[in-house]
Amino acid sequence: MPKHGGTEVFRITGARQGLADDVRGRQRRYVISMTVRTLSVIAATVLWNVERHVAFVALALGLLLPYIAVVIANAGRERAPSLPSTFVPPPVRPALDAPNLKKTSDQS
Repeated sequence: MPKHGGTEVFRITGARQGLADDVRGRQRRYVISMTVRTLSVIAATVLWNVERHVAFVALALGLLLPYIAVVIANAGRERAPSLPSTFVPPPVRPALDAPNLKKTSDQS
């Protein structure tokens, strides 16, 4: 068994999510945002002659969501600021007891 003198040991819990899982999550968020955008544009079209105020809100949502969806999708990989320290110090070996010299000095 090799000794780890002064080398650092890292825990695997500090590892990030895999790249494929990260891309899949970003794609899922983008598709959900675009679905909401499509539904809001359809709602604006349907409600235009019925309730114009609601149609304007749905249209504004349909115009703003593409920008928001792209920003969220391109936000990058997650950051893990609250993870515990990844450094695990090597175990401390107990030292041998020194000879008890106090007993001889107390007797004199």
